[in-house]
Amino acid sequence: MTDVNVNDNLILVCGESATGKSACLRNLSSKTLYLNCESGKKLPFRDKFRKSIVITDPYQVYQGFEWAQGREDVDNIVIDGFNYLMDMFESQYIVGAEDSRAGWQQYAEFVRNLMQLHVANSDKNVIFTAHTRTTYNEQTLSMETKVPIKGALANTGIESFFSFIVSTKKEKLKTLENFKNDLLEISPRDQAVGYKHVFQTLITADTVQERMRGPMGMFDDNETFIDNDVNLLIKRCHEYYGTDEAAA
Repeated sequence: MTDVNVNDNLILVCGESATGKSACLRNLSSKTLYLNCESGKKLPFRDKFRKSIVITDPYQVYQGFEWAQGREDVDNIVIDGFNYLMDMFESQYIVGAEDSRAGWQQYAEFVRNLMQLHVANSDKNVIFTAHTRTTYNEQTLSMETKVPIKGALANTGIESFFSFIVSTKKEKLKTLENFKNDLLEISPRDQAVGYKHVFQTLITADTVQERMRGPMGMFDDNETFIDNDVNLLIKRCHEYYGTDEAAA
């Protein structure tokens, strides 16, 4: 029997546009490999990362993982913009190809190899960001919010590769009053504008159509909403699984 490697420190941060997906990376340590899949889109904060790469070919992501493996000056790998990464793959390897069927097989294989080989074998904290889309599922007769992906992976979804998924939200302070906890701090700026960018860690009655999830007991009910800071997620992963100390 072959041992199966699993990266316990793997996080998917997903949500609608302008809800704080890139901003949540602002407190990551400088020991971060940042893979920008959004055509070099500027971060909403000053880039202090060990290495930042604008991805122009999807397979550069593989190279990034290989470069980072075993390096003591890299603790985190960020794939910022999974949707854009897969759009890039489609435009470069499927559109205009003589055999589009083979191209779509390669598309699914690219994702599986990324997740099952490079990510699973990585010794780093790995963070993906992705946009979500809400559509009507005719089979379940309900609305469904998920990260869109094409081809053979469309039914299972990219979320199937993750055990820890949070959603970025822009919530009114009145809603957050019912979820006070040590990981949620309301700043004077939040008070002034009347809302806060947060992570939602657990499903509520109003969000049953979404796919956020985590291992049982990782977050208490009152921690359904926490500060939009990916370091809090990494620290909780390390505490839950008993891995090395969290990144600063």
